[in-house]
Amino acid sequence: MGRSSGTKNVMRSPKEKEQTILEYLNRWIKEELFLDFNLKQSDNIEQTIKDYVYYFNNDRPAYSLKYKTPTQFKTELGLNRTFL
Repeated sequence: MGRSSGTKNVMRSPKEKEQTILEYLNRWIKEELFLDFNLKQSDNIEQTIKDYVYYFNNDRPAYSLKYKTPTQFKTELGLNRTFL
């Protein structure tokens, strides 16, 4: 009957979607580490990464958690766990 329009409907598997999300998150974390935490100039890279993890879990509000930190969100759920 008719020819296709030339656009290909690409369906991604759940694994491909997950990989895309992980790649995006990895890029985002790297950017924050290098731009906001000056990882390139750090004398103690391990401590800088630990500081970032603490910041991410305890100080940085997340849109997906209604602008609460992961620690605040878990506390409200009654899990009362502090992240490193």
